[in-house]
Amino acid sequence: MCLVFTPSLIVSAQVNSDVHKQSPPAKAKSTSKTSKSSEPDAIVAQRRVVAVSLLTTLADEARSFRDQTRRARVQAQAADALWEVDEERSRDLFRRAWEAAELADSETAKQQLEDLRKQSASGPVVLRARPEVRNDVLRLVARRDAKLGEEFLKDLSEASEREANEAAAEFRRNSLNTFNATAGAARRLRLARQLLDDGDVERAIRFADPVLNQVNVDSIFFLSALRTKNSGAADAFFISLLERVAHSPAADANSVAGLSSYLFTPFLYVTFQADGGSNAQQQRAGISPPADVPPRLRDSFLRVAAMILLRPSPPPDQDQTTAGRAGKYMVIKRLLPLFEQYAPQSAADLRTQMAALTADVPERLRTGENRAVTRGIVPEDTSVDPRQRMQERLDRARTSEERDIIYADYAVALAGNGDNYGRELVDKIEDTELRKRVRAHTDFQWAQSAIRNKDAEEAARAAKNGELTGIQRVWAYTRAARLLMNSDRSRATQLLEDAGTEARRIGSSDSDRARALVAVATVLAEVDRVRTWETVAEAVKAANSSEGFTGEDSSLSARIQTKQMVEVTNVAAEDFDLVGAFKWMARDDLLRSIEQAKGFTGETPRAVAILAIARAVLENKSREDRTPPGQ
Repeated sequence: MCLVFTPSLIVSAQVNSDVHKQSPPAKAKSTSKTSKSSEPDAIVAQRRVVAVSLLTTLADEARSFRDQTRRARVQAQAADALWEVDEERSRDLFRRAWEAAELADSETAKQQLEDLRKQSASGPVVLRARPEVRNDVLRLVARRDAKLGEEFLKDLSEASEREANEAAAEFRRNSLNTFNATAGAARRLRLARQLLDDGDVERAIRFADPVLNQVNVDSIFFLSALRTKNSGAADAFFISLLERVAHSPAADANSVAGLSSYLFTPFLYVTFQADGGSNAQQQRAGISPPADVPPRLRDSFLRVAAMILLRPSPPPDQDQTTAGRAGKYMVIKRLLPLFEQYAPQSAADLRTQMAALTADVPERLRTGENRAVTRGIVPEDTSVDPRQRMQERLDRARTSEERDIIYADYAVALAGNGDNYGRELVDKIEDTELRKRVRAHTDFQWAQSAIRNKDAEEAARAAKNGELTGIQRVWAYTRAARLLMNSDRSRATQLLEDAGTEARRIGSSDSDRARALVAVATVLAEVDRVRTWETVAEAVKAANSSEGFTGEDSSLSARIQTKQMVEVTNVAAEDFDLVGAFKWMARDDLLRSIEQAKGFTGETPRAVAILAIARAVLENKSREDRTPPGQ
């Protein structure tokens, strides 16, 4: 992308840059207050002209971007940033962004249908979530122009209906019991959830209403979120869904399991497969029931649940339910403590049903410890030492492989809770490859625990001595440096030097090298102006040597899997984004920051940097406009 400015704009930017570095010349005593204040006002105005020119040029260039998703998002973000300067131009950009978003989502929908065709014949369908660009554009539009937002919302609503109908006609899937909603329904619910999170409860309800007749993780999580905003509306939707399930011959054990999430484990959704394996998704940390659930609502659910779970099971070779016989057994086992507490009259019948299903359930599922069965339902027994429970499992283990899995399970669980004994257990794992993977995961947990506890030196030790990847080391060093920035700036600077060393050890073609250097530069900005600019220049060079760098990767993740568990850890890493570094650069030296942004060869990081620069200038002026005189 080539940015073109008129000579006057460049002169203005250069003047502004010089002003940042030099004190204004002394004025004669006779100079009026008005003339003194006019200079900074003029400089601010010049900076705003440059920022607006950046945004309009970027928006025009975005029309030729190869990636429709990036084209839509850049134009929408430019429109949002320009709104307070030029509403008409912003509306035009929003419309162009919407057109690009429609094309992007259309291509996505076609690809999803193709993926479904390929997978549907071979068993369960697992699709990777794809970006829904219209949702992103609509969120920006809705907060700026309600009328235009309603227009786009109507378009999206109609398109979602068509896509949902196409998917249903194509695959004839039973949407009542699937773990996830169909593509169109999921899109609608995600947008409704975004509106809900933004505080637009009425519109969120209106948009979600047509697809709240299905039991799946998307619909139940929406209802759980709605209950925090409007419990009456959420409970009414739940009652309606409960009645639908009660009268549906297709309802099965997983329908019951899904509905139980709303009442007993909000934001934790657990279902079971025909072989007894489990599917679980948790959206929030911690599990707690909704406040003040009406007893009549709980009783209605238990009555319907018992009715469905006590239905006679078809022969194994004719069982077409999503849970199967083994999955039904596991659902009953999971919910039985609730029946014993709130509906004991049904508990005995359910135990009889479990006994009838026993022959179809492997012994390991019937007698072994299974976290999916108790998670969120049975409180953890804090009176029993986890080490004791581990030893009881080890005593029953028959092979070294079983013992390794137990050690791995408890190593990850204990380390995740900040217990160093978890890291000691790693040495007991005999399988070399498994031991290596568990060590890497628990050492990253060690670093996270130190950061949570605001223990900078412990985080630094984890970064130095732990089996971490290069990008994880940089994360730990930079976060530790932030913790010390106010109390020990010298030590913080040393940690940033260590972070820089680690960043430069990452391969030159690896996008993580650029991400790591950006993180170092972002934190360095608080202590060393010169080195910040030098490090950003390094990051630009590294970004141009890799294909995957976007400048928007603000998280780190780690994953470990054994035969009995899958553990995924995600941590926020805002300093890895270009936004923080380029906002600081724009305030420090506007013209130089623009030149650095122009140095990116990739469309995406260049756009991210330019948007950050323009927003830094315009947002700073907006804050000044809102500041009362004399403050």
